[in-house]
Amino acid sequence: MCHTNQIPKASSSAMRTSSIRASSVGTSRTRSEWSAPHRWGRGDATVRPPCAVVKGGAPARRHGAHRWSARQCRAVPGGRDLAHGGYHPAVAPPGIPFLQVRGTHREVGRQIGEALRERIRAGLEREVYAGPFPEGRTLEQQLALASEYLRVTAEEIPWLVEEFEGCAEAAGVDPVALFAWHVEEIWYEPRRPGVRASAATGRCSDLVAVPPATADGHVLVAHNNDLRPEAEEGLVAVEWTVPGEPVVFTIGGALGASVGFNSAGISLTGNELAPNDERVGIPRGPQFRVMLAQRTMDDVLQVALHPRRASSYNQVLADRTGRVVNVEGSATDAELTGPDERGHLVHTNHYVCERMLSYEGDPAYAVRSADRYRRATELLAAQPEGSVTEEVLRGILSDHEGAPDCLCRHPDRFGGEGKTVFWCIADVTEGRVTYGRGNPCDSPAQVYAFAPADLDGLR
Repeated sequence: MCHTNQIPKASSSAMRTSSIRASSVGTSRTRSEWSAPHRWGRGDATVRPPCAVVKGGAPARRHGAHRWSARQCRAVPGGRDLAHGGYHPAVAPPGIPFLQVRGTHREVGRQIGEALRERIRAGLEREVYAGPFPEGRTLEQQLALASEYLRVTAEEIPWLVEEFEGCAEAAGVDPVALFAWHVEEIWYEPRRPGVRASAATGRCSDLVAVPPATADGHVLVAHNNDLRPEAEEGLVAVEWTVPGEPVVFTIGGALGASVGFNSAGISLTGNELAPNDERVGIPRGPQFRVMLAQRTMDDVLQVALHPRRASSYNQVLADRTGRVVNVEGSATDAELTGPDERGHLVHTNHYVCERMLSYEGDPAYAVRSADRYRRATELLAAQPEGSVTEEVLRGILSDHEGAPDCLCRHPDRFGGEGKTVFWCIADVTEGRVTYGRGNPCDSPAQVYAFAPADLDGLR
């Protein structure tokens, strides 16, 4: 059932939610307003081994007010194996490496390109150049199609293209091919109304708990990220520091973020959908990066509902004030909902809201996604009022009921094509993210926390 903040059918500029006029995005702001507000220095990147990253205390600064010294890194014991009675460190997956980048948008792109050069080159060879391509397209046609998405993105959000250009320059790769790698919409057979699509491999589960559900009155967000098993090797956690913008923390690969959080108190997670109205526009993956650069929920929603978006994820948005908005979107429409009266919100990989059901491009997988949705809803609903903690949410993420389409997915154990490649639980109120590579039932935890000075506002 869909709950609060519903908006009327979006067929014209009348599409609204609260004070947000979705159709005005890209018209009420000039292109320069989407650009980086400041430029400074050359910037530098720091690559650190997997560890907890705690930006608290009183670390020394250098380079004026812009450069934090090395963060305190401490070991965090692995969580207990909620399914099998114990975590064995000898078989635990390695932690997710942590990369810090800082500078202008072009500079942070360059730093990612430098740090991940070999990974990016190998990825392009394997996933862009190798083919085959949907609808029998040639490589040249595939890159030409990606260029159309790049053109729209450059017109609307030029600073985002600067990040890709900087990354391509440093990695020594074709910028169009790099961008094409991040345009998810062009890598499967087009979804059209009435045409059955094949199931995508990127699947996720999200749970949100806010008062009165939580034990300490905090805003908690939990996420399992399911992809092809080999995607686990390419994970990286990145801290982005761009002057004039919130500090951003993401987990994903290269320039592609699967989840993200910022020092303005915004949490962005979500689930891949299969909208059947996709079109050339701003790709949903790169658009996610733009959402993370915003300071308020209203601004995040403006980007999520950009009228030139190519498609949409289901966006699960929360902020430290307790505001939670779920954007169940497509390229041309969206329904906004919020937590139920108990402070619970759950979403997986299918359309739930009635008015969005006609956009479902993968009805066969929607049935399977609904199993996870029901199970997560049941487990969260079973928690007494005021009892939900991070540990409770990790227990739900670790559930194996209904395998292989369970919340915690193990193709080696249960079969199926997807694996839980990482998990995370965010205390949005405190600005802290606990996460880990692999399955939540048997992987050690890593911790990232925003520095108090960053949480106070602009650096």
